[in-house]
Amino acid sequence: MIQLTESALKKINKLVQDKGYAGIQVGVKTTGCSGLAYTLEYVKTYEATVGITNFAQQDFALLIDQKALPYLQGMTIDYVREGLNEGFRFSNPNERDRCGCGESFRV
Repeated sequence: MIQLTESALKKINKLVQDKGYAGIQVGVKTTGCSGLAYTLEYVKTYEATVGITNFAQQDFALLIDQKALPYLQGMTIDYVREGLNEGFRFSNPNERDRCGCGESFRV
């Protein structure tokens, strides 16, 4: 199960409604010094697709590729503002290590 904080839900809801998107897709890609990085993309339309799990929220689709699910299982997505910086923060119990710059992680 992937969880979203109230702050993340509000931000995603606003962005999805403003742009007319169906939801978001969260995944991982190979990159960085530790090996993996999180991805978050907005989805214009949603159609049930083999290999994609929909963790449906009240107002949007939260899509996860089944290949990424073992890396993301139990993760919480938050939206934070710190001074002039703002963005999504991923808290993942599967992370074993994170690179010094914070851009990639290892499981």
